[in-house]
Amino acid sequence: MSQRILVLNSGSSSLKYQLVDPLSGERVAAGFVERIGEEMSLVQHSYKGTTTERREPLATHRTALRTVLAIFDELGPRLADADIAAVGHRVVMGGKYFAGAVLIDDRVIATIEQLSALAPLHNPANLAGISVAMEMLPDIAHVAVFDTAFFHDLPDAAAVYAIDRQVAARYSVRRYGAHGTSHRYVSRKAAEVLGRAVTEFKQVVLHLGNGASVSAVLHGAPVDTSMGLTPLEGLVMGTRSGDIDPAVVVHLSRNAGMSIDEIEDLLNRRSGMKGLTGHNDMREVHRLIDIGDVDARLALDIYVHRLKKYIGAYAAVMGGIDALSFTAGVGANDAVLRAETVSGLGFLGIEIDAVRNAASSDAPRLVSPDGARVAVMVIPTDEELAIALETMSLVADGKGDDGALPVHRNLIR
Repeated sequence: MSQRILVLNSGSSSLKYQLVDPLSGERVAAGFVERIGEEMSLVQHSYKGTTTERREPLATHRTALRTVLAIFDELGPRLADADIAAVGHRVVMGGKYFAGAVLIDDRVIATIEQLSALAPLHNPANLAGISVAMEMLPDIAHVAVFDTAFFHDLPDAAAVYAIDRQVAARYSVRRYGAHGTSHRYVSRKAAEVLGRAVTEFKQVVLHLGNGASVSAVLHGAPVDTSMGLTPLEGLVMGTRSGDIDPAVVVHLSRNAGMSIDEIEDLLNRRSGMKGLTGHNDMREVHRLIDIGDVDARLALDIYVHRLKKYIGAYAAVMGGIDALSFTAGVGANDAVLRAETVSGLGFLGIEIDAVRNAASSDAPRLVSPDGARVAVMVIPTDEELAIALETMSLVADGKGDDGALPVHRNLIR
């Protein structure tokens, strides 16, 4: 049987891909497209130790994915000869409908499209990837792996908003979370690093990238998460505001004359670090701080303050904390941010070793001092491998007695 999975991860302005052997963890080929929709996009493709970069304008995700599939044929490996078992697609919002990975068909596509209102920056991009991939690779199974699935069974006390129950039920208003594929992977990898069963301890996982979220994982299961009905709630992010008084929407509508679409654009695309500093790249924020920019310094203080609040809150929810993990692009690479986040949390047993924290490494590692009560870790996430494993599990182990794939397994109605 074919062993490899082509993983497609279509973000709001990017496309990451890997051709993975999920059993061995081997990356046969990998690459990304950045700055989709901007004046010039960056395309990078790596295969057999050679990395090729190109810059060209790519206006849409559809154009970007067509370019990626053409690069496979040009630079290798040819997908027709790559022994692919399935294509695994990252989908951000599965809402209440998807409790796990599912084989994609028209019904699944329609449900993902219906849920785009809850993830307007992501589900449309995810669907574009699915549409082009199914069109260009029609004879291969396509599987959707949902960011929300890990949080599907959150306790009601964490998932239910305190609004009219009938309104909430009618319009499916509840906390769904996001980045669940990463939170699941990192929480289990943290257990491996510590040599413990994931069911034995209490973790807080900080997924900090352009999008950012935090989860409380108690004995292997999530009991709270910062993202809510949409990926807008929670932490300060690259372009998203995170937690905000809902009355701000009313205030801006009544007093600034802003439409709902304008306010949505403001909170999703022109807020967060970009709104505070003009930049959503944390490296640029640090550069501005280094030259004395007071707005950038305040922005980082706001970012860190929100992180501390969630760490403390989730320690309270779980009745303590045994491990704190930093992951994703900012969390795994920004030693200054990690140090500032942990500063002052000694009362929880959270400390950091300056030398370990400053060391550069791509490996999962402890950055807390020997003997610390709480294990502070840097765990680089691997969402693509996690997606490949879930995809392979569905297509390899989920067949019924007649050999048919379980199209609607994990689809909840």
